[in-house]
Amino acid sequence: MAKKVMSKSELLERRDEIIAEYSKPTRKNAKKRVLTKKERKVLGIGRDQGKATLKHLRMNAFKVNALIRQVVGKSLEEAYAILLYTPHGAAQPLTKLLKSAEANAVNNNGLNKEDLYVAELYAMQGPTLKRIRPLSKGQASWILKRSCHVHVVLKEKEQEV
Repeated sequence: MAKKVMSKSELLERRDEIIAEYSKPTRKNAKKRVLTKKERKVLGIGRDQGKATLKHLRMNAFKVNALIRQVVGKSLEEAYAILLYTPHGAAQPLTKLLKSAEANAVNNNGLNKEDLYVAELYAMQGPTLKRIRPLSKGQASWILKRSCHVHVVLKEKEQEV
């Protein structure tokens, strides 16, 4: 059974209905309609944020999340300052990731650099490499080389009226 893709005119006619359906809160296990790339572009969904992903960072996700907790919710300049003066191994890759998300937000979506803040930033466990470590008496054990994937979403602050 093929998924029906709506035409541009049909999308524009049903724009309010589709956006309301897409943005309403749902339970975690309830499946909601997944929009195609063409549909998101026509409806303008995702144009208010900048995203970036860092895959296969050779560091445990638990350790990276310890640094991430200090940065989430801060303005972009404040996040850069925290990462610059933190003596943590994940600070440099996270800084590069934030710069990439900032460039995506400013260049692709036309957002204002001064109004950006870190809306979401999280690390998930990635693949684990296993190496064999020789021990005495002909024995061996595993060395687990853990990695993680880090995702960031930058959004503009809402202007107060």
